[in-house]
Amino acid sequence: MRVSSSRAREASSSNSSPSRNCYHVFLSFSGEDTRKTFTDNLYTAFVDKGFPTFRDEEELERGEDIKPKFETAIQQSRSSVIVFSKNYAFSRWCLDELVMILERKRISDHVVLPVFYDVDPSDVRKQTGSVEEAFAKHEKNGQPSNKMNQWKKALAEVADLAGMVRANQADG
Repeated sequence: MRVSSSRAREASSSNSSPSRNCYHVFLSFSGEDTRKTFTDNLYTAFVDKGFPTFRDEEELERGEDIKPKFETAIQQSRSSVIVFSKNYAFSRWCLDELVMILERKRISDHVVLPVFYDVDPSDVRKQTGSVEEAFAKHEKNGQPSNKMNQWKKALAEVADLAGMVRANQADG
């Protein structure tokens, strides 16, 4: 049983209060790395167990402005699962999403579960390895230092949470 876009829209349209939960889980991930493997399997497992789950591919209409939709989905979720992968920190959008998730956690009982998929949690915490490469690219592309500091702080904070470490396996 999949959560349909229309069902999610009905839930959100009948709910004008951002504190009401429409989703049990908000999935944050780099699609390039994990969409068709680990994240797809994780999403299917949540939905099969009856947990309404927000995933961008299922919930966004073509041409929609995505930032307000993501902010609302985070606000209307009980928890977030953040799948860190080698390319996660290369995505400015993923990093902005991470900041929104941690802001939600600070002001509510929002649960955050980091999953380190084929990436070492210490690379996320200390911004080394692929995370360091990503920040070098963001700096080269002229990303403001205050924004980069916000992202670095968020990465260090989430890497200190109890999470799961998973290796990239051929079967996802």
